[in-house]
Amino acid sequence: MFDDKKTKYYLIGVITFSVLLTSLSFYFYQAFFSPNTLLEKEEPYLLKIPSNVTFQTVSDSLYYAEAIQDVITFSFVAKVLGYQELVKPGLYTIQPRMNNLALVRKLRSGDQTPVRITFNNVRTKEDLAEKITKNIEVQELDFYGLLTDSVYIRKFGFEEETIMSMFIPNTYEVWWNTSAENLFDRMYKEYERFWTDERRQKASELGLSQSEVSTLASIVQAETQKTDERPKVAGVYLNRLRINMPLQADPTLVFAVGDFSIKRVLNVHKEIESPYNTYKYLGLPPGPINLPEISALDAVLNYEDHNYLYFCAKDDFSGYHAFATNLNEHLNNARRYQNALNKAKIY
Repeated sequence: MFDDKKTKYYLIGVITFSVLLTSLSFYFYQAFFSPNTLLEKEEPYLLKIPSNVTFQTVSDSLYYAEAIQDVITFSFVAKVLGYQELVKPGLYTIQPRMNNLALVRKLRSGDQTPVRITFNNVRTKEDLAEKITKNIEVQELDFYGLLTDSVYIRKFGFEEETIMSMFIPNTYEVWWNTSAENLFDRMYKEYERFWTDERRQKASELGLSQSEVSTLASIVQAETQKTDERPKVAGVYLNRLRINMPLQADPTLVFAVGDFSIKRVLNVHKEIESPYNTYKYLGLPPGPINLPEISALDAVLNYEDHNYLYFCAKDDFSGYHAFATNLNEHLNNARRYQNALNKAKIY
């Protein structure tokens, strides 16, 4: 009888253990391999993990965004794989119906999705800081602080007046959590990549530094939005520089005044005291008056060789310009344009 009871208890224990083991195995399988993300959605979810946050923040973000269905199994798998103590910031693409194992492995490995930053139509450092940080974690003020830090920017070979020439307008892919310093380094690498040996040689033949090319290109860009006309406008300013003639570029006065709503430059503007007043001071201003596009930079480097010294907006308001080799011809062109402005009541 005693042996029968012992056998019975033994069998009960074995069965209980088997049931528990089966249940536990099933739970483990479900926790690791069952789909748990975006179960009722077809579009992926972009998860932003800021720097210096805890696993709880990540878990809450996923749960409240309804990106995961079962937060307990997700947390369990994250604990088993050591992710709870190894949270990595960044932007992550969460695909529908991922299981916890795939999700945690993705987050733990730092398998980020790059973001695109685009900056163009930039006039000031404030504009640049706003546009370049728009899609990333870096705060606008932090990046602006580097742009205006004279000691920091000298490490890259620039001064406060010329630092804008380091940024080549384009679209770039970066990590969402890149730091302001790393972004600065990346932009310098893009600057170095842009300035090929061929472009450096062309700048040297013009007698201009790379920053001076950028400064002249910014004036050319401000003068005309027509990319096919920019080499011709660049040729005018290079002709003036060669004969030591004032550039007399109206956009530099607008920059000096700081009022970009000015449509017509008046004589009073020409009297402003500023190194950017190219009516008063010979040569190029201290730095760019905007962020010149690649087409403007290349327009200077591949300028049109001609004898024009003057140009004025055409009276047909096409956006193109009438060019002249002498002052009388230029004054006639200017008169026609002024009459067209007056007739159209543009003041």
